Amino acid sequence: MSDKSRYAVFGSGSWATAIVKMLCENLDEVGWYMRSIYTKEHIIKEKHNPSYLSSVEFHTEQLKLSNDINEMADYANVLIFAIPSAFMQSELDKLTVDIKDKIIVSAVKGIIPESGLLVGEHFHDIYNIPFENIAVISGPCHAEEVALERLSYLTISCADQDKAQEVANKLSSDYIRTKISDDIIGTEYAAMLKNIYAIAAGIAHGLGYGDNFQSVLMSNSIREMKRFIKKMHKMKRNINNSAYLGDLLVTGYSIFSRNRMFGNMIGKGYTVKSAQMEMNMIAEGYYATKSARMLNEKNEKKTRIPIIDAVYSILYENKNPKKVFNKLTERLD
Repeated sequence: MSDKSRYAVFGSGSWATAIVKMLCENLDEVGWYMRSIYTKEHIIKEKHNPSYLSSVEFHTEQLKLSNDINEMADYANVLIFAIPSAFMQSELDKLTVDIKDKIIVSAVKGIIPESGLLVGEHFHDIYNIPFENIAVISGPCHAEEVALERLSYLTISCADQDKAQEVANKLSSDYIRTKISDDIIGTEYAAMLKNIYAIAAGIAHGLGYGDNFQSVLMSNSIREMKRFIKKMHKMKRNINNSAYLGDLLVTGYSIFSRNRMFGNMIGKGYTVKSAQMEMNMIAEGYYATKSARMLNEKNEKKTRIPIIDAVYSILYENKNPKKVFNKLTERLD
């Protein structure tokens, strides 16, 4: 990688829009792939995304916009994916350009359903990308606060620390602080799991539980996260660092958290389908819940995951949220 590296962002949601904004602070040109021709034309004409973070105004001369994923994959050597995990493979299926020599950066918080793999593992196994060419962006950082230029923090994880630092430098600004890590798998799992715990926090709020219970729920969530990640990828890590605990807390408590919002609706009596229809954004935790449960079931020695189990039974087994949480309260400490 060098200062002449070309960056492209894939996706048009709020997080993709926020990442493009961050890159525009440091780069003369940023590639941006989106499926919607309408979105592309709107950005060119009105200088902002019509559907997400519409307050962010872009200098369009900085943007190389395309509806062709192959054009953008060919243009850039650093590809940042911010497409919801449930729709990632259908976009990747369009690729005909060889990306094995590209730097792949995942800003996706979930598992690819078709392979059951983390995004980094998926690119490694399916597209032959070496792990040293795969990086992960994790928070705590809400897209909405990036739009407002409120001070936020990112962790960039990569086996190659020089590459992690290079990506971190391109995302840094006076309102974005960055640090680097070599725990690529652990931070990816944390980014996936925190969305499940945010749904749990939302359900609790919707059911009428107060701040005292929420603090106990979050305390148990970080311990459950630690057990789960340790089982999946054992290495030395401090689970209290911002990429793990910090990201969990902001997702569990913030008014900007779509996963907490989704959970809150479930707690108030919405069905899963009706809650999904009312939200115009994807709650990644819905898909992550099924993936996490599946991964744990595959292990010979299962990890104790009462919070994930509770959320799964509500979302996928149509169990009554009030009854499930009554039982869950007896399993927390």
